[in-house]
Amino acid sequence: MSHEPLVELIRDGMVEGVHHGSAVVLAPDGSTLFAAGDADTAMYPRSTAKPLQAAAMARLGLRLSPAGFAIAAASHSGEPMHLEAALEVLDGRSPDALGNPADFPFDPVERDRWIAAGRTPTRLAHNCSGKHAAMLATCELNGWSTEGYLDPAHPLQRAIAATVEDLTGRGIARVAVDGCGAPLFATTLRGLATAVSKIATAAPGTPDHLVAAGIRKHPELVGGHRRDVTAVMRAVPGLIAKDGFEAVQVAALPDGCAIAVKIADGGDRARLPVLAAALELCGVAGPPGPENLRVTGKLAASVGSPG
Repeated sequence: MSHEPLVELIRDGMVEGVHHGSAVVLAPDGSTLFAAGDADTAMYPRSTAKPLQAAAMARLGLRLSPAGFAIAAASHSGEPMHLEAALEVLDGRSPDALGNPADFPFDPVERDRWIAAGRTPTRLAHNCSGKHAAMLATCELNGWSTEGYLDPAHPLQRAIAATVEDLTGRGIARVAVDGCGAPLFATTLRGLATAVSKIATAAPGTPDHLVAAGIRKHPELVGGHRRDVTAVMRAVPGLIAKDGFEAVQVAALPDGCAIAVKIADGGDRARLPVLAAALELCGVAGPPGPENLRVTGKLAASVGSPG
């Protein structure tokens, strides 16, 4: 990807560091409101793909509570509420059946509590356990073997790939393995923004709407009490948002205005200032980032432009 400066780190009025990246903001009709860097070269969406994967499973007939769909689309913090929601999706299945690795909770406070209590890593505590629980449930619902459910050739993953292509409007450029062991389908930032826009505007009663409704009702399950993705959704009514490792961010408003961001160096601290500026371009006031971080380049000029 061909990135450009998006965020500056300021110390006593002088630029100390610069985060490069790419971003795209789409209007409700799919036209481009703003683009910086490269929105059309293949990249790995990491966990921002989870709402798309959850939508694929809903299309395959999976029916969960709103909390169930929220945890299926989550990179959760490992708080007790997250583990309970993942167990609800497992519906009596053993957490040992999950294909993701064992891990400590993602949230540092929860991780410290876990270690202080002498607990060891578990599959349930892994931040992707909700998605994997939903994958197991979808396999059983469709009569597919849960053995090898993470293989890209498995019927579940082939169906998810087809949904990713349908939602993004683009073919899958490359298939890799994500950190949790699930297939990772490369797409573009424009494709990601298009996909989350479709999910955010899905008609009530449709499979995609079930995912959006779950995320909107339970933003605390999508991230956690100390996570910026949850804070942003609480601050902006109707917004669905998802963060991903390596500083990827997607968000979409109920009207279909959508945002996709990739920070080149993978630094999470630059995601929120870019997201807040992008939301401003959509006519929405997002939560401000730290005072020592400011957007720069074309993004700053666009936010400062009248109208």
